[in-house]
Amino acid sequence: MGAHLRGGKTTPRLLQDLIGYDPRRPPHKTFNVLTDIPFYDVGKEEEDPLLSKTGCRHQWALKRSQCDLPKDGNYEPKISSHWVFACYCSLCRSHLDLCVGYNSEISNVTPCPTKDWPLHHFVHRPERSKPRSAELNEVKARHEFAWHDLQHFECSAIQCGAQLRIQFKPPRLTNDWVSLLIDNFIIKARAEKAIAKDPEKFEGYAAPTPGTVLENLARLLSAAMHYEEGRRPYQRNGRNWLLNFGEPCAGLMEYMGFTSDVRHTTTIVNIVGTNGVQGGDWQWPRINPSPELPYTDPLQTLLDDVQKEVIVLMSQRPDDERRSAKFDFVPELATKEVRLALGCPDYKQSPKARIVDLTVDEHPFYAGLGCVADFHDDLIYFGYERQIAIDSLNIPYYLECLQTIAEGRTSEDLSMKAVIEESEGRISLRDVRLAYQHFGYDVQTSGLVDETIIGSFRARLSDSPRQEAELRRDLKIIGQHRRSPKIENVASQAVNSYEQALSFLDAADETSDEFITSMYTLKVDGKPSEDATARQAVAHIANHRKSRALKHWLNTGTLGEVEMDIGQAYARLDISDRTLEDEMVLVAYDVHAEEQPSQAEDLNRALAAIAKVRKSKILMERLGMDIDASTHPVNEWPVGIDNIGNTCYLNSLLQFYFAVRPLRDLILKIDDFQTPTDDESLKSKRVGSRIVSRREVDRAKKTVHELRKLFRGLITSPKSSFRPDTELARLTLLTPKAEIARRQSVMNKERPTLFHALGTTNGVVVEGPAEPPQSQAIQEDIEMLDGGSTNALNAETPVDDQMSNSSSETLVEGPAAAKDAMLGNVDAKEQQRMILDNKENLPPSKADKEDVPGDVDLQPLAESSPSRMNEEPTLCPNVKAEKEAMELTNDMPVASMSAKGPPNRPPPVPPRPKPSADEALKEAEFGAQQQDVGEINGNVLFQLQCAIKPESVDETGEQIDQVKRLFFGKQKSYTTNKAGIQRTKEEYISDIKVNVAAGPCDIYAALDGAFDVQDVEVAGGSEPQYFTISHLPPILQIHIQRAQFDPQAKKGYKSESHLEFNEVIYLDRYIDSADPELAQRRQESWEWKRQLGKLEARRSQLILSDINMEMPEVLESAHGYLRQLDSIGGEHAVEVPTLLLETLRAAAEEARTELDALQAKIRDLTASISSQFNDLREIPYQLAAVFIHRGTSNAGHYWIYIYDFDAKIWRKYNDEKVTKVKDIIEIFGASTEQRPATPYFLVYVKDEWKEKLVEPLCRDVVEPPPEEHKDTIMEDYVDIPLQDQIADTYTFVRPDALRVVNSEDNSGPSGIGWDNGQARDGTHW
Repeated sequence: MGAHLRGGKTTPRLLQDLIGYDPRRPPHKTFNVLTDIPFYDVGKEEEDPLLSKTGCRHQWALKRSQCDLPKDGNYEPKISSHWVFACYCSLCRSHLDLCVGYNSEISNVTPCPTKDWPLHHFVHRPERSKPRSAELNEVKARHEFAWHDLQHFECSAIQCGAQLRIQFKPPRLTNDWVSLLIDNFIIKARAEKAIAKDPEKFEGYAAPTPGTVLENLARLLSAAMHYEEGRRPYQRNGRNWLLNFGEPCAGLMEYMGFTSDVRHTTTIVNIVGTNGVQGGDWQWPRINPSPELPYTDPLQTLLDDVQKEVIVLMSQRPDDERRSAKFDFVPELATKEVRLALGCPDYKQSPKARIVDLTVDEHPFYAGLGCVADFHDDLIYFGYERQIAIDSLNIPYYLECLQTIAEGRTSEDLSMKAVIEESEGRISLRDVRLAYQHFGYDVQTSGLVDETIIGSFRARLSDSPRQEAELRRDLKIIGQHRRSPKIENVASQAVNSYEQALSFLDAADETSDEFITSMYTLKVDGKPSEDATARQAVAHIANHRKSRALKHWLNTGTLGEVEMDIGQAYARLDISDRTLEDEMVLVAYDVHAEEQPSQAEDLNRALAAIAKVRKSKILMERLGMDIDASTHPVNEWPVGIDNIGNTCYLNSLLQFYFAVRPLRDLILKIDDFQTPTDDESLKSKRVGSRIVSRREVDRAKKTVHELRKLFRGLITSPKSSFRPDTELARLTLLTPKAEIARRQSVMNKERPTLFHALGTTNGVVVEGPAEPPQSQAIQEDIEMLDGGSTNALNAETPVDDQMSNSSSETLVEGPAAAKDAMLGNVDAKEQQRMILDNKENLPPSKADKEDVPGDVDLQPLAESSPSRMNEEPTLCPNVKAEKEAMELTNDMPVASMSAKGPPNRPPPVPPRPKPSADEALKEAEFGAQQQDVGEINGNVLFQLQCAIKPESVDETGEQIDQVKRLFFGKQKSYTTNKAGIQRTKEEYISDIKVNVAAGPCDIYAALDGAFDVQDVEVAGGSEPQYFTISHLPPILQIHIQRAQFDPQAKKGYKSESHLEFNEVIYLDRYIDSADPELAQRRQESWEWKRQLGKLEARRSQLILSDINMEMPEVLESAHGYLRQLDSIGGEHAVEVPTLLLETLRAAAEEARTELDALQAKIRDLTASISSQFNDLREIPYQLAAVFIHRGTSNAGHYWIYIYDFDAKIWRKYNDEKVTKVKDIIEIFGASTEQRPATPYFLVYVKDEWKEKLVEPLCRDVVEPPPEEHKDTIMEDYVDIPLQDQIADTYTFVRPDALRVVNSEDNSGPSGIGWDNGQARDGTHW
């Protein structure tokens, strides 16, 4: 049977195995179906089946008179509970005693089931069990069974203490006795012999049938069990005895407790004749009947057992015999009451359990987890968790069981749980099996030693060096499976010492630091799998040598800048007294900064070093350092992300992705998961309901590798923030379409025809559309957020300064729709140039002469106008770019180039090289301006899916992978036509979009808007439609749509209505379900909302908002005013009709009464709606992150709050600053500011997985050992130019002699980048 498993069994599994357990006919000599867990080796047929082919599939029925059960039927367990189920099989006549009790030694017993333990999980206790050892028909004392099989189990829940004792016993009636009772030949011979001996006595009598014999025996037993003093003996010479039983059955009579004057001596072998001497009549058994049940007298118990066996034999007779005997007994099956006693009367079942094909055998993997096939996914996972908890040695097998069941069920929940298990370092036996096969071995091979496996690995590695990553991964799996540190070290190329580090990099002790980095580059060239080990080697060398240069290189990719030590810092500021107050330190700093402005960066480093050592808030505030983060140990606080230009939303998104542990693990181990790029793999790769191209996959791989670089920086950086590469921002913020548009705009900008094509006004060349006026409020908001220029692409601003600004133009949604216009009068050429620099943000323009003065010289916009750059790529003049766009998007046709006449477009430009860092930054900013945050999120998720290989596909061919399982759920729409026919449609969703345009509301009211029934336009009519959630993802994103459009003002605006959201929400009300009660509740809620809508509409009619008065007040005021007029006398008297006054008064009272009634009804309906689903709390989701935006619909700033479930704190991630939230009102409260910060995205995670899904803190900083520093007195400080410093550090050679390493990555530690002919970060030769 393979590996020896020590797991347990849930109650339904144990009871199911009890049905197939027959110790009389075991299928294996070593495997016990009741006590053992089966090991199923995939691909190998078992030599023997798990169940005996000749064994009985028992139907256990109760022997009620022998059971000790609660009289009131209440099976609520207590520590004193002790229940006995005495059973017999209605098929094979075997007997079973099942005893349930609880361990009295446990002080606080909490029996299963509970919330955490939905079922008992029984573990076999062999030390307390007594398996069958005696042979069948072994001679034993009367009333005892020939043998018994005793097995003992205990619940693995410590707080439960449930104990289960199962005793299996053979039938009371031996096979020989059964033959005497049902064999037609024996019965007939026996009866004919009695008739022949005394024909007169038996005249008219015939030989009885087996049914008659059994009927008479049953009556005899019934009379014996109800013994009455003075009853006549059973006549031994009577016709009933002689015809039905005779002397051959005398031994059976004595076994049942009947006695006579002469002992029976007939041997059972000679069952037809009699060799003994007939004695007197049969005396009834002397029993001591119990006053109450259960039976306690052994003889009475024996007679009851025999009676049940006779009933079984009778039930197996032909119909005519049973009808003749008037047999209509129905056994009382034990299943229901046993399940009640064991706490599983109606456990949670899979929805597919009702359509299970009973002709298909249950897969052994269910038994492997101690489960049954109709378990719900939650119970399957419960069984898995219990198995690995009590049998950790066999986790790979249990994980394989979980994976295979998930695949067989196509269960996304179980698949996600299996993925999470793998992300936590657990391995599946299927992976182990494949790993062994990779080296030519079988996992079951005996005698295999570590050295043999390592030798095979090295041989394969030398033959197939390109497969090194795969070979090392498989070797690591084998090492984990065998628990062999030796194999794991070889697999991971462990570098644990300075000597090993030098050896790994092929370096020597005298190798300089500069050359160490070059050796690193050579080592990882073409071998990305060795990057982590190579960096670890450099870290060991840096620590051993105490080299700050290497440490700085590990963190930044360059040796140029190192952190100043405290002694150098004080010396740099000419401070000899280290006890000097902070204010005096600032004075010294300001003096040097004024005298040496070119040394500002060096002075800042000195002040920062002093601030960190002192933990001085004054100095930190002066430098703009993160005070909160600096007070935490570097390994105990997350790292911020520098804003490199309009990337505040991207930074928030990346922080969130980093906090999602399964996604972070996936990206860090992307080499194990990335999709292959062969034609066969790509031809069917479908993401987002379409086939993706090779170019998209290649681009996605670059994105994920850039993400991995960022994540490694966030883990290892010793600083409070980390600067991402501009290439990452470009790839994530810019979709392929936007990238083409951006590059086209850059190409066209350099053409001289661009400006002249727009025409002239008053002799001035028109270079672009006039800039729309900016409101004072927007300008103040931008200045408040950014503290500087709002144009991140200002040519006069240094790139570094641009990068330091916060984002001011990241869009909440896409730009609001606006009319395209012809170019009108322009006042200033400089203003047009500023607009042209920002042309990417302008919408397309068309001719619109109605809004243009007639005296302006107008010309249509040329095709190359910057205002048309955002139109469809088919209008782009460059054919090659159009082709590139088509390859990128798969759905963009190439425009025809067959136009006649002279060419009006420039010729195609040659292929452009990879953008420089500055150009990549501009493209990233362009992407941030052109796309809303939903598009950016979708773009990143799409690229992640493109980069990784699929786990499977759904029925449409859509790729199913870890990203899909984490972030994508499914919603189902129900639309009913006029004929009452309902249509359904199911589709993937990555978020739920809710609207707050109507005003403040809570989270449930907002969600209701996405799922409530609504009328939709269909074929010119309207049909009701509503949505449900058919599958919930582990990570649920709620997109709050704040960008709205004002149709009157014809412009977009941001809704700043407050959304009240909770830390925990329950989604039961939105789940797709066939439960009629839930459907009824939804219908009631929808009807209440319809009524509420009508009431609120009527209330709005009674409230005149334009004069800030309610209708009753208006009528009352009018009534009072007219009465005053009526009271005026004299020549100015005004006569007011009395009827009018009475009418106004009555109308005011009526309006007041109606308004009060409306208010009461609205309150009641609102309360009913809000409480309709309050009791549904089975599907909790916990708030994990909140994206916040402050600003307008087309400008502003983003940050994110992320909850740490381990530390139980909220943190605010605001670009490079990460701070602790001291008051959660900051997140949840309603702001009273004029322009409040409002939530834009809410992220909830499945409550039971929250700790496994969200782990914001992941740090592994390798700090060099502390050194003792002496103060350095800088007497003659010389300002050395940067080029001279570089010359002292590096030896330059001709550029054409350089071998470029990893030229695709111009910013990482292994790449070479160029900026105006000068070497940039990470230059190594």
